[in-house]
Amino acid sequence: MKPTARAGRSPKVATIADVASLAGVSPMTVSRVINGEQNVRAGTREKVQAAVAELNYVPNQAARHLAGSEPIRIGMLYIDPTAGYLNEFLIGLLNKASLRHVQLVVQRCEAAREGEEKPVAEMIANGIDGLILPPPFCDSQPLLRLVAETGTPAVVVSSGVPPEAVCAVGIDDYQAANEMTRHLLALGHHRLGFIIGDPYQSSSARRLAGFHAAMADAGLNIAEEEVVAQGMFTYRSGLDAAEMLLSQERRPTAIFASNDDMAAATVAIAHRLGLDVPSDLTVVGFDDAPLATTIWPELTTVRQPIMEMAGAAVDLLVRHIRARRGGEPLAPEHELMDFELVRRQSDAAPRLRPPLRLGAAG
Repeated sequence: MKPTARAGRSPKVATIADVASLAGVSPMTVSRVINGEQNVRAGTREKVQAAVAELNYVPNQAARHLAGSEPIRIGMLYIDPTAGYLNEFLIGLLNKASLRHVQLVVQRCEAAREGEEKPVAEMIANGIDGLILPPPFCDSQPLLRLVAETGTPAVVVSSGVPPEAVCAVGIDDYQAANEMTRHLLALGHHRLGFIIGDPYQSSSARRLAGFHAAMADAGLNIAEEEVVAQGMFTYRSGLDAAEMLLSQERRPTAIFASNDDMAAATVAIAHRLGLDVPSDLTVVGFDDAPLATTIWPELTTVRQPIMEMAGAAVDLLVRHIRARRGGEPLAPEHELMDFELVRRQSDAAPRLRPPLRLGAAG
């Protein structure tokens, strides 16, 4: 005879974590399958469904119904140093929020790194369900502490070094900058200029590190062959940095700016100095914001999918809010998205001879 269970002891009820462990996936992937989301590979979906069947996993339907029916309010804090990035980001947020039937609360902060906790604390006090923190707030230690202390679900976007305790969406800034630098070296450039972004943002340091590593891997003497100027991700700072780089006695043949606003400013300074882009000077940027294709020449740049990252941040945050309401909170997830090197008209091989002077005697 089969042994009977002891009186008063119920069999162990499987949890979403048990299903994830058996299927060899993350709890977030299990949640996606259970919720019928389409962005899961067929093979992964089959593994999860098999694990659900084997463990007789039954989601808490009452909790899931409550979690899915209650409205969700997501807050986003922003500052506007680069309108192109912000516009793309807001479009991505609004599109996804509409599809998800999420209410989006957008709050401007006049000065980053100075009092940004106050508007976030007010949003939390007013019942916000979760927060999306784009640059520069993705790296704000006071904000991250506030999120941790209040237990508010949050997603940081485009942080070069995202914290483990919160969800994150971004690209590999180091690898992207490394690949762009290798592209410039492959064109034949050796004397390179680099404009750093906001020093308070971790993505700036990651992009600079990727640039340095590519130069070192090429066997170049970095002290002699690279010239670095500090920027702040703004067009105005790009003008000042480009003037410094192009005033060098031995000026660079190519300049890599950490975003498209500063790259566009570099093109403007080059034109003012009578330099042709790209014949006399190659200029490349980062982001592929709308500005990259509205100036002449159009910019070669690193494309990070800004709208898609914003949408992914909404998806990620909604899943975590609903899982938390359903009594099965998920561990923080970091989603790394693909970047792309987009070539246009602003890069070329360095000129191998002095430029001809128009009107010179033959």
